[in-house]
Amino acid sequence: MEPRKKTASTKTKMTKGAPLSHGVGRRKSAVARVWLRKGNGKIVVNGKTYSEYFDTEVTRLMAVKPILLSQSATAYYDVEAFVQGGGRSGQAGAVQLGIARAMVAVDEGLRIMMREHHLLTVDSRLKERKKYGKKAARRSFQFVKR
Repeated sequence: MEPRKKTASTKTKMTKGAPLSHGVGRRKSAVARVWLRKGNGKIVVNGKTYSEYFDTEVTRLMAVKPILLSQSATAYYDVEAFVQGGGRSGQAGAVQLGIARAMVAVDEGLRIMMREHHLLTVDSRLKERKKYGKKAARRSFQFVKR
């Protein structure tokens, strides 16, 4: 058995400065840990740029909405996020909440604007569990009358 050959990694490395703030976001079953650092607007999610990591335009816009709304923050902060669990849309929502919380921790003046756009509100909806005697959570088996 041959040893694995190392390939060039596509991971983006962040400059290791002292983090300004930290935010945790949750959505569905996804959890995102987000750090803000002084920088020039680079956004990295799980070692990749956010445009590489999130495959659709909707999830990309959803993830960076707090940064786009506060134009002043775009040029000053680098964002590094680590996301686990869930699918891409749940992960984008978790990153969104994490970024918003971290930005509010740095600048308390952003809280009002973030609240107006519902970026600090946790979407607590989860998948409903499957019930016994049913095909899914609410879906029953097909009923046969005769």
